[in-house]
Amino acid sequence: MNVTPSHTPLARVPISVRWRDMDSMGHVNNAKYVSYLEEARVRWLAAVPGVSFSMQETVMPVVAATNVNYRMPIVWPGDVVVELFVEKLGNSSVTIGHRILDQKDERVLYSDGNVVVVWMDTRTGRSVPLPEAIRAACT
Repeated sequence: MNVTPSHTPLARVPISVRWRDMDSMGHVNNAKYVSYLEEARVRWLAAVPGVSFSMQETVMPVVAATNVNYRMPIVWPGDVVVELFVEKLGNSSVTIGHRILDQKDERVLYSDGNVVVVWMDTRTGRSVPLPEAIRAACT
């Protein structure tokens, strides 16, 4: 499937397909697509200046919703690129669009969709305003 980029990427994260990612059908298991997306989001968050990404923090991002469209099977051996971009910026959340592309031929789209990430206070379980560093990184 051919792809035309429509957003400026927040991040482009290369990921190597591992043998253990495969299922009995000979392609990457659908749950691994979600793992690839999580890895890309965590790498992006860790690279945002001014953001502390520690389990000791009281304000943390949590995934509120995930949408994954499986467009084409990924097979081993191979390398993919996960591309992240902002679809919507809210008061306490950001909707992060994602695409998984073939690293050698980025016209090949394996998956697309989005994830809603909400920042919350871990002590109260309530949403809080987006950290300014995140808001700045998303605009």
